[in-house]
Amino acid sequence: MPDHINSKNNEKRLGEALDRIARTIPAAQVDQLQAYCELLWQSNEQLNLTRHLDFDTFAARDVVDAVELAQLLQPSESVLDVGSGGGVPGVLLAILRPDVTISLSESVGKKATALQRIVNQLGLGLPVHHCRAETLLGQMSFHTLTARAVGPLSKMLQAFAAHWPSIGRLLLVKGPRWIEERAEAREKGLLRGLELRRVAAYAMPGTEAESVILSVRPRETRTPVKPKSQSRGSQGHAKSRSKTAAAGRSKSARPKRARRRSS
Repeated sequence: MPDHINSKNNEKRLGEALDRIARTIPAAQVDQLQAYCELLWQSNEQLNLTRHLDFDTFAARDVVDAVELAQLLQPSESVLDVGSGGGVPGVLLAILRPDVTISLSESVGKKATALQRIVNQLGLGLPVHHCRAETLLGQMSFHTLTARAVGPLSKMLQAFAAHWPSIGRLLLVKGPRWIEERAEAREKGLLRGLELRRVAAYAMPGTEAESVILSVRPRETRTPVKPKSQSRGSQGHAKSRSKTAAAGRSKSARPKRARRRSS
């Protein structure tokens, strides 16, 4: 681990911000989050990577979203973070869930270069793909795609419509307008064949708004079992059997004549 990660003073500053929003994270991970935050802010002086430029905002927005996402991932799951930008939430997920395989994708060259530099300085060893996620999905598949602040739900569904064979599910961090985005996607027919569920809802610290995480995956379809068709011969036998059975029933239904007794 790089030496600058072990600053107790820095840990205290981020730790206090996390305490104010009642979020408990192991100290070793707080160290890494602190180091990432500082590297992100350094890169932000040349590039527009983030608007969250203090520890309170970083903790309340970026860390909270990442923690909620991290709780939805399974061990050994493969995850592609779409439109990673400066690394939120992908880098944070890698710190919070080292048991998960994280890949990052960023189509803007300068941002991808800055992100690769941050990842290298943190010693995380994450692959940073300088391309659109759709291009990558033509070659690789992932259990989960994560995205935050990449675009409206309709845009995301249109982008990945042809790539569901390579995607297990989408986990999308959304704000209060998610209901309107869902309605728009339904109106455009983009949810046909898909299952959309709200899998997490949580307050945005310091506001009255609520964030949600939406899960989108292909809907499971069951092929109905068709009855076996009968051949003409079997149909004829069936008809003859039914006629014989009917005749038997008609005979049994006739009243029996009483026998005369011999005198």
